[in-house]
Amino acid sequence: MKELLVATHNIHKKEEIQQILSSHFHIKSLSDYALLEEIKEDGDSFHANALIKAKFCYENTQVDSLGDDSGLVVEALDGRPGIYSARYASNHDFDKNIAKVLEEMEGVENRRAYFITVLCYYTSQGPKYYEGRVYGNLLTEHRGYKGFGYDPIFVPEGHELTFAQMLPEDKNQISHRKRALDQWLEDLK
Repeated sequence: MKELLVATHNIHKKEEIQQILSSHFHIKSLSDYALLEEIKEDGDSFHANALIKAKFCYENTQVDSLGDDSGLVVEALDGRPGIYSARYASNHDFDKNIAKVLEEMEGVENRRAYFITVLCYYTSQGPKYYEGRVYGNLLTEHRGYKGFGYDPIFVPEGHELTFAQMLPEDKNQISHRKRALDQWLEDLK
């Protein structure tokens, strides 16, 4: 099984990607390569941040690397939190980040939002990009305890459960990350 370095310290993201790619790759994270420093995500788009992460990993290990930048895009908030999703109210404290989104959405009827993942696959040939989205609506309160990030307030189109209420294997069949990874796998064939 081929090894793939995913540019993350987020154990949940690593596990989610491993579940999706389990029959194809053995997923390693930054910690597995003792790359303990935080990668500075100062790009102005999901594509730019995915590139920063994937390129950093490849340049430090010479292992094919996958950079992933994901976020929640809320229509009524002009696309916020967007590329700042993980640090919207507080760096990686999603209870505070969710609270800020819910506060900003208080009284707003338009609850349309989508999750997006942009993958950058970096090899000796340079970068290639893949994008996945899942559309849905935001709730006014938390529901569920599975998942991570904004999962407890997001209900994907055609479903009644939030991502945080779904079993991981069910979420991983329809998620934005799964859609981007499917494109990437198809391109690898």
